[in-house]
Amino acid sequence: MKKKNLIIFGTRPEAIKMAPLVKEFFKNSDVFETKVCITAQHREMLDQVLDFFEITPDYDMNLMKPNQNLYGLTADIITGLKPILEEFKPDYVYVHGDTTTTMASSIAAFYSGAKVCHVEAGLRTFNKRSPFPEEVNRSVAGSICDYHFSPTTTSEKNLLNENISKENILITGNTVIDALHFSSDKVTSDSYSDNEVTMLKDVVNSSKKLVLVTGHRRENHGQGFVNICSALKLIAEKNPDAQIIYPVHLNPNVQRPVYELLDGVNNIKLISPLSYPSFVWLMNQSYLIITDSGGVQEEAPSLGKPVLVMRNTTERPEAVEVGTVLLVGTNTEKIVSEAQKLLNNKEDYVSMSKLHNPYGDGTACAKIVNFIKGLEMSK
Repeated sequence: MKKKNLIIFGTRPEAIKMAPLVKEFFKNSDVFETKVCITAQHREMLDQVLDFFEITPDYDMNLMKPNQNLYGLTADIITGLKPILEEFKPDYVYVHGDTTTTMASSIAAFYSGAKVCHVEAGLRTFNKRSPFPEEVNRSVAGSICDYHFSPTTTSEKNLLNENISKENILITGNTVIDALHFSSDKVTSDSYSDNEVTMLKDVVNSSKKLVLVTGHRRENHGQGFVNICSALKLIAEKNPDAQIIYPVHLNPNVQRPVYELLDGVNNIKLISPLSYPSFVWLMNQSYLIITDSGGVQEEAPSLGKPVLVMRNTTERPEAVEVGTVLLVGTNTEKIVSEAQKLLNNKEDYVSMSKLHNPYGDGTACAKIVNFIKGLEMSK
């Protein structure tokens, strides 16, 4: 009898990182019956990813609401999953990372009696307020889950220090690299056609060094984004041979300072948020990336792109240790000085861009599937 898998996610980053796992389990349909459940904690951005990876969810909880808060979302996920879990009766439930969907789904799956599997397990900053609420979300999931798929030895060590049994941990690399390999090949092929990519080709000035910027973290709202925008304006002024492209997050706490301080600056282009494939295309074109995104810290090194991370701490210390990313926080002077080094010192740039990506080789999903197969064969 086939074992039943239920893969749950709700945000665009989760969808990107879980899509290659869904496809890998589909390849093994002789062993597993695999279904996909989305909470739609994010809606439009999530749908774009599903379309790109050609995945149709079996269950769509459609929970996104105006002015949604963490209290209501957590309750809605747990109660909404109950009939789905009772109907499908999965043997294994897979959650990802550190979202509210992850935390609430792991609780619901535990209540159902399923074995709970955590993809991208063991990341920690050891500060429950940074990032908020992600640090607590992943810690709660980690305490519930039966099997932990860690991207690196550092994340494995964090779990071992929390008394998780080593036999229940597998170091896989990060599934985002699996997704990136698939996506990069697709969007850079001659046959790929997309209206948004066509628009970007008109925006990008190929004669200039492209600096790609993203920012959205709650911890940077307020003065943090004011500092970031001040830094970007200075970088633009100091480097007329560079072009800064900034897809601006829809959160008003981001939009307000960005448009007030940067709109109209000569070599800064503020554009709408991009679909995942368009963002991958733009990363491929970039020279340098400045971001507060966790996923970009993992992806960019595989494309040979140096990253300045606008955070004071990161749950991805491996990239910092290896040197593929550099923490600059929201300190205006530090952002500018480090960007200047990479834009104007070829030796610094080459040494950073050529470093090995610590987050894997694109085979994480195959390792996860083989691990679960091994569990079943050992019974």
